[in-house]
Amino acid sequence: MASPRRAAALPPRQTIRSWLHEFRTRSTPRALALSAFDFALYAALMSAVVVLPSLFAKLLAGLAAGLVIGRLFILGHDACHQSFTPRKRLNQVLGRLLFLPSLTPYSLWEVGHNVVHHGYTNLKGFDFVWAPLTPAEYRALPSWRRALERLYRSGWAPGLYYLVEIWWLRMFFPGARYLKAQRRAFVWDGLLVSAYALAWIGGLVAAAALTAQPAWSLLLCGFAVPFLAWNTLIGFVVYAHHTHPRIRWYADKTQWAAAAPFVSTTVHLRMPGGLGGVLHHILEHTAHHVDMGIPLYGLTPAQRRLEAALPGSIVVQRFSWKWYFATARHCRLFDLDEGRWTDYDGVPRRPGLATATSPR
Repeated sequence: MASPRRAAALPPRQTIRSWLHEFRTRSTPRALALSAFDFALYAALMSAVVVLPSLFAKLLAGLAAGLVIGRLFILGHDACHQSFTPRKRLNQVLGRLLFLPSLTPYSLWEVGHNVVHHGYTNLKGFDFVWAPLTPAEYRALPSWRRALERLYRSGWAPGLYYLVEIWWLRMFFPGARYLKAQRRAFVWDGLLVSAYALAWIGGLVAAAALTAQPAWSLLLCGFAVPFLAWNTLIGFVVYAHHTHPRIRWYADKTQWAAAAPFVSTTVHLRMPGGLGGVLHHILEHTAHHVDMGIPLYGLTPAQRRLEAALPGSIVVQRFSWKWYFATARHCRLFDLDEGRWTDYDGVPRRPGLATATSPR
């Protein structure tokens, strides 16, 4: 099927989604196989933390476990979108299991991500994920909070941002400030991940006793390092998905809707060395926002179809550390009135910086 070409204005979302319908096919055997493989990797790395003799080797195993937690989370993310298998109840069960190593409560993620983030991507006051402050908002902060904002957006602390602003404040038994309505499922899912965390920690302490190792080394390498590595990974990925000189934030809902945000507010980040495949193709992010029903194993051809059909409308960025830190330097605050990124003094970024787009 030849992809439709883009007209002067973007077609309606329903039309664009129709181009991708063939990629929505979901497979229960494939989903179960992916889940079993990643759970096996996770178990093997947790075992390696226990049996490897040197602290350095244990640390490497813990770092690798953090990456695999990310892979498990991405599978759970699909299940939470009901795009992993054709069966709703199976998706709910798999999603909860796949979210356990990342200590993510399924129902809270479902509301915060599926409803809020996907429903209002880059709409200020609604979407809270890496939402930039305006220059006026930044100036109004106390000095300690300005320092924290600088740290979050320095490029060096995406994991701290996710750990504090997303997981701790909005996922792990959030207070009334961050959760307007309480549901029984929120409490039960919070208790479920808490029980898993206690079992995880208790298992490592028991393994240390059985193998005559210091408990601190297994807790460091088998719990703290994987969990922090996972937070760093997701903090980085979500930042790169929605922070770019060509990506805008909006305050006016009408203006936001007219900008076709399901296409214009996401980045397709191209990673070297096949790392995008290692991350289950979650970096083909525009296709995911256009149609959340496409499973991860359909995102690559769907993204290709979109980029062929809508040339120039989709932000495609080849990853490099130079680009990443340039973006961190020049995309710090967002002037909603002018529709542009600024530094902490409200000065617009200089043209030509951090804008390199990957060739098609």
